Amino acid sequence: AVAFSVYMVYYYWTSAGGPMVLAVTMVPLIFVLFTMQALRQDEFYPKLPVVVNYVIAVAYCAFALYCAYYMKVNYRALGEERAGAFDPQDIVVGGLMALLILEYARKRHLPLFILNLILIFYAVYGYLVPGMFYHAGLTWHRVIAASSVEMATGIFARLPQLALTLIGSFLLILSLLRGFGCVDSLLRATKRVALRSPHAIPQSAVIGSMAIGTVSGSGAANSITVGSATIPAMINAGLPPATAAAIENASSMGGQLMPPVMGIAAFLMAEFLGVDYFDVVARGWVPALIYYTSVSASVYLLATFYHTHMVIDKSAPKLQWRDTINIAFFVATVGGLVGLMAVLYLAPQFAALDMFVVIGIAMLVVHIASLLRPRQWSLAEFIKPLKGFLDSYVDMLTDITLLLATLSIMAGTLVITGVPTKLGFLLVEAAGVNIVAMVGMGFLFGVILGTGLPPAPVYILVAIVIAPPFMQAGINPWVVHFFAFFVAVFGELTPPTSITAAITSKIANTSFYVTLWRSVQICVSLFTLMAGIFIHPELVIDPGVDQLGAAYLIMVATLGLTFSVQATYADSRLMDFGIRAALAAVSLYILLSFNDTLSTILSVFVLATIGYWLVVRRKIEDVDTGEVVIDQPGLAPATASAPLGKMS
Repeated sequence: AVAFSVYMVYYYWTSAGGPMVLAVTMVPLIFVLFTMQALRQDEFYPKLPVVVNYVIAVAYCAFALYCAYYMKVNYRALGEERAGAFDPQDIVVGGLMALLILEYARKRHLPLFILNLILIFYAVYGYLVPGMFYHAGLTWHRVIAASSVEMATGIFARLPQLALTLIGSFLLILSLLRGFGCVDSLLRATKRVALRSPHAIPQSAVIGSMAIGTVSGSGAANSITVGSATIPAMINAGLPPATAAAIENASSMGGQLMPPVMGIAAFLMAEFLGVDYFDVVARGWVPALIYYTSVSASVYLLATFYHTHMVIDKSAPKLQWRDTINIAFFVATVGGLVGLMAVLYLAPQFAALDMFVVIGIAMLVVHIASLLRPRQWSLAEFIKPLKGFLDSYVDMLTDITLLLATLSIMAGTLVITGVPTKLGFLLVEAAGVNIVAMVGMGFLFGVILGTGLPPAPVYILVAIVIAPPFMQAGINPWVVHFFAFFVAVFGELTPPTSITAAITSKIANTSFYVTLWRSVQICVSLFTLMAGIFIHPELVIDPGVDQLGAAYLIMVATLGLTFSVQATYADSRLMDFGIRAALAAVSLYILLSFNDTLSTILSVFVLATIGYWLVVRRKIEDVDTGEVVIDQPGLAPATASAPLGKMS
C-alpha cells in the first residue's frame, strides 16, 4: 500500500507514461490489492476453507501481476500494430483479467454483474432476439477484445483511467483529511453546535453532511460518517426514527451534488462532455445550494412539527486545540481547491496535488509538534494518522477503479451492439418528439435503472441513451447531462438498492421503505432541479451572474413546494389545505413557466406566504418542550422534562 500510494503521488506529479500506461499497469495491481484486502478481512470466499482461500488468492494475484507485466510490455503493440487483429495470447490474458473484474462486480455490485452478463450474451447471441433489438451477433473473440484489450472500450479504457488520474488525485485529499482526524473534528464541532437549540440538532445532520460532502462526493460515506452521530441525537430529541433516518439520508445524498469534490458521475460528466472538471464544479455550486437550502427548510419544518427538545449531552467532548486546527485545515483545503481552480486556473489534478502537498506537510508538522510535548511521543501514535491515510486512500481508489473498469465493460458492450441508438429511437418514438414526454421517459428510464444500479452506471446509461435525441431536439448538452446527473442521484431514493437509505434505516432501527418515502418528501428539490433546468437552462449553461435569475426562480419555487408539503398554515383543515394548494400551484407555475417577468411577480406571493409562517405560525407551533439530558454516550435520555411530542 505504501509503495502503491507513493507511485500514485509520483504519477500525479510527473504524469509519467500517460493515463493509458498507468491503467494497463495499475488496474491489475489494484485487483491484487482488492484480493489481499478481502483476504485480510475474511471476505474473500468466507464459505470456503482458509487454505482454499489462500490458494485462490495466490492464483488471482499471480495472474494479475503477469497481466500487468504483459500489458505494460505490449500496450503499444496492442494499440497500434495488433489493433483489430489481436493474437490468441492477447485475448486470453485480456479475457481472464476481464473475468476477474467481473468477479469483483459479483462480490460488490451484483446487479451490475448481472447486467454485464446479459449484455455480453446479447452481444454474442443477438440473432436470437426478435424485433428491433435483433442483430447478427458478434464473435466471442470480438466481445472479449472489446471488453479487455481494446483501449477504447475495455477494462483499461478512459473510465478506469479517469479513476486513477483525476478522481484519484482528489481521493488523496479526502484520505488525508480522514487520516489526520479533520472529519472527526468537524463532526465534533457540528455536535457542539447542535446542543445550542432544539432546531439545531436535526440541522446538524444537514450541515455536517454538506460539509463532509464538499470533499467526499459519496452519499454512503456521508451516511456512515455523519449518521452514526446525528441519527441517535435526533431520536433522543423527539423525532420519529424513520424521520431521523430520512433526514440523514436526504442530507447524505446531497454529498454527490456538493462541490468541489462531487460524486463520481460529475467526473464522468466532464469526461463525456470533453471539458475540464472545474467547468462542472462551477456549474454545480448553485444546484447544490438550492438542494441543501430546501432540505434545511424541510428539516426545520419537521423539527417544529415534532416539537424537538433541547438535548443536553453531558458526555459530548469539548473541542480541543487540535480540533480547531483540523477544522481550519478542512476549510483551507476546500477554499484552496476552489481558489486554485477558479482563480489561478490550475488543472484540477494539479490543484488537488498541490493542496495535498501543502496541507499534508502542515498537518504532519502539527502532528509531530503535538507528539514532542512531554511524555506524548509514541511511534504508534506517530504512525496512526499515516496508516489511516493509506488505508483510506487504497480502499477508496481500489473500489472506484474496479467499479469504473466494470462500467467500462458495460459501456463497451453497449457501443458494439448499438443498443443506445435503438433505445434513443424508442425514446423519441414513444414521446412523439415532445420535449415534455421525452423528459418524462428519460426520468422513468433512469428510475428503473436506479432500482438496481448505483448512481455512476445510471448516469452513464441515461446519458448514452438520452443525450443524442435530446441534443437533436435542440437541448443544450449541459442541460442534458445535468439532468442525467440529477436522475442518477435520485436513483438513490429507489428501492431496493439504496445504500444510503439502508445504512440510515439500520442505524435508526426503522423501516427501510418508510425511510425512503419520507426521504422523497424531503428531497423535493431534486424534482424541481430536474424540471427547472429545462425551463431555466441558464442555471447550468453559463456559471456566474447569468445563473442568478434562474437560481432565484427555482429556489423560490422549491421553497414554496417544500412549505406546501411540510408546513401547517391554519388550524382549520379546509383553510390549511386551501393555502397550501394555492402555494403549491403558484410555485409550480414559477418553476414551469417561461414568462420570467410574471414568475418574478408571483414569487412575492410565495415569499410572503413563507414569511407569514415564519412570523406567525411558527410561534404557535414551536412550543417549549423542555430538555433531554444524556449522561453517557450511546444511552437513551436520562431525564425528560416534557413528553416526547408527536410520534409516528
